Amino acid sequence: MLLENIKLAIKDFGSNKLRTFLSVLGIVIGVGSVITITTLGGSATLSIQQEMAESGLQNIIVMPGWDSAKEVRRLFTTELAAQVKKEINGVEEVIPINQKNFLLKHYKNNYKGTVIAADEKFADIFNYELEEGRFINGEDNRGRKSVVVLGTEIAHQLFSDGDALGGYVRVYRSQGRSFKVVGVMKPLAESMRIDFDTSVYMPINTYSGRIERIESVGRYIVRVADGIDVMEVSEQLGSYFMRLTGNPDSYRVMSPSTIAEMYTGVTQTLNLFLTGVAAISLIVGGIGIMNIMLVSVTERTKEIGIRKALGASPKVIRGQFLTEAVILTLSGGCVGMVLGNGLSFLTTRVLRWVFAPQPFAFALALLFSCAVGIFFGLYPAVKAAKLEPVEALSFE
Repeated sequence: MLLENIKLAIKDFGSNKLRTFLSVLGIVIGVGSVITITTLGGSATLSIQQEMAESGLQNIIVMPGWDSAKEVRRLFTTELAAQVKKEINGVEEVIPINQKNFLLKHYKNNYKGTVIAADEKFADIFNYELEEGRFINGEDNRGRKSVVVLGTEIAHQLFSDGDALGGYVRVYRSQGRSFKVVGVMKPLAESMRIDFDTSVYMPINTYSGRIERIESVGRYIVRVADGIDVMEVSEQLGSYFMRLTGNPDSYRVMSPSTIAEMYTGVTQTLNLFLTGVAAISLIVGGIGIMNIMLVSVTERTKEIGIRKALGASPKVIRGQFLTEAVILTLSGGCVGMVLGNGLSFLTTRVLRWVFAPQPFAFALALLFSCAVGIFFGLYPAVKAAKLEPVEALSFE
């Protein structure tokens, strides 16, 4: 009987192609939207987590608060970095950093980039790889040598011929100072408020001695040892700087783990909201199915009367129209899944995200499509089943 109902449904759809297309359009849009939104939400979350992981989920930033007094900022020194490493359990390394924007020149080529003053361990803790040459080393730092390493974007802008290694870059503050390029880095995604590709790296002692005569540093990058809970170390650092400054607003402690969790939470909330909005179009599509099925019942009143006169029970008639409604919604659901999956795939390629299909969304879309067909097809099916044979046969 089910097979017969399916054949009848397909025959009816084939004879009313335009009406069938308009009937399922709302379901296609609704399911396609749900699949697209859930897939893009999952892809965005995974991409954020991978990007953070590439930059080191074991890293924590500690810096003065926005409104910190000068006395607090003076506490942030290279000596304090060594003290933090000694006193906080689970800390593998603490790297002091100064960071500021300057005008950079090489002959006629100008570029406004960021100078990052750090030590030789900077590249290692961010898994930052060299394209050519070398990174700054301990000897450069101790000797305050006038050397720099370029991010890939700056190297391309200042040395358009591609021959940056061994060249010279002038860094302008009140006056220009010349620095020899000893290395060029590979591209790396921005993380922890550091745009790696548009930055120039120099020894921190060189910076404080030749660029800006200051004894304090702008921030610390704290590397947590493998196997140690980053959040626990973050709490220890917060307690340490609270004792040191006496004011919770005088410092900030941030880690990629907490940032990733925040982004993930926001993404999931937005994803849930948009999925709810998309589900509304499924309901609208279901109402459209009900309207079409009611029209179909009216148009096929005589057919129903003949079937009843030949012995078809109300249960059989009801089953026939319910089957048609479910086939309509399931067909629309399948088409919507294919379109939604294709659209989300293209979007992730354009945005350079990881493509992360959500299997639960496909299962949910099919179940919801089936439920919509049953729910909105039930009334027309019951109405058809209740028709009296005599009245149906005399219907004009």
